[in-house]
Amino acid sequence: MNNSNHIPNYRGPLAVLTVLFFMWGLITSLNDILVPHLKAVFTLSYVQASLIQFCFFTAYFIVSFPAGRLVESLGYKKGIILGLCTAAVGCLLFYPAAGAHSYTFFLLALFILAGGITILQVAANPYVTILGKPETAASRLTLTQAFNSLGTTVGPLIGAVTILALVEHSTDASSVQMPYLILAGMLLVIAIIIGLIKLPQIKGGNEEVQTNSAAPHQEAKSIWQHKHLLLGVVGIFMYVGAEVSVGTYLISLMESPEVAGLTSSAAGQYLALYWGGAMVGRFVGGVIMAKVKPSHVLAFNSIANVILIGLAIAMSGKFAMWALLCVGLFNSIMFPTIFSLALDGLGKFTSKGSGLLCMGIVGGALLPLIQAIFADSIGLLTSFFVPMIGYLYILFYGLKGYRVQPLNTH
Repeated sequence: MNNSNHIPNYRGPLAVLTVLFFMWGLITSLNDILVPHLKAVFTLSYVQASLIQFCFFTAYFIVSFPAGRLVESLGYKKGIILGLCTAAVGCLLFYPAAGAHSYTFFLLALFILAGGITILQVAANPYVTILGKPETAASRLTLTQAFNSLGTTVGPLIGAVTILALVEHSTDASSVQMPYLILAGMLLVIAIIIGLIKLPQIKGGNEEVQTNSAAPHQEAKSIWQHKHLLLGVVGIFMYVGAEVSVGTYLISLMESPEVAGLTSSAAGQYLALYWGGAMVGRFVGGVIMAKVKPSHVLAFNSIANVILIGLAIAMSGKFAMWALLCVGLFNSIMFPTIFSLALDGLGKFTSKGSGLLCMGIVGGALLPLIQAIFADSIGLLTSFFVPMIGYLYILFYGLKGYRVQPLNTH
């Protein structure tokens, strides 16, 4: 039929989208470099330094739902271009922020940068799930997100040699200027390329989105009737919060004498293993989930991370460092799996559902802040019980919460 004629054309758009996933992964992981760097530059406490992640991920909460409506009216392509341009503006603002030596200015630049990435997330994630068969949506999104993890792996390596290496010799914030200027240029180039190429014209409110669930199809009158979506929003909140919390404080943990006693630049390079594990896990997970139920893989990985964090807290020393680095491997499939399971069966509400799910990314703002409060009071290593709670909720979602419930039409 007509649909089969379009399937071969999806390879090109998916290839373009992998570049986007790579870029926002790289940019997001650079926050893990900014936290210890600006903590040293401005002499901040853990709570004050956590405002970097707080401002960045709060943008998701504020921008996501309006972005869903925007993508619904503009379409995915224009939404992606708008997101790229907004993110580029945020990167450019790092230059005057460093020149003014203002922490507040840095936080503003991060908020704008994150606003652009939010629009990208809202547009690109559901676009990937739509470009192909519904039953392989989780596998497809996981493989595409693997390139996001490639970006998060490269980011700490770049940041370690261009930003953190200077911390040991200087308290100058200017080391961030050139890397973020280059990022701004790359984002604008990608926006121009996407503007020039042809992408399938699928509007944000596409009513032809199919369902992979076995539940009988009923037309929902409101997006709030989809319980599995709402539980998925909490799942995204917990996952992103847990992932960001671990990534944010790993460098400081590896620097502490009772754990590994590493230098800032060495710890930054080890952090690449955390994100690299997520990359490897997504490539492997994308293949596994083409044959194994995504919910089963999600539950298994959640249990693994609960065990790893529990052992890290109990054992301390270098064992704790390696156990927490391994958490990245099992993080791998969580975001795309929760995202695709939560979008299952939403039909015309797909873009709005994507906006709601991206609002859950605010967990990356709140959980690191909560962990910072405990880190300042009971110690950094013990404070890792906060992300452990997040993984326990994801276990529930993988076992039960993901199931599409019959709609209550009354």
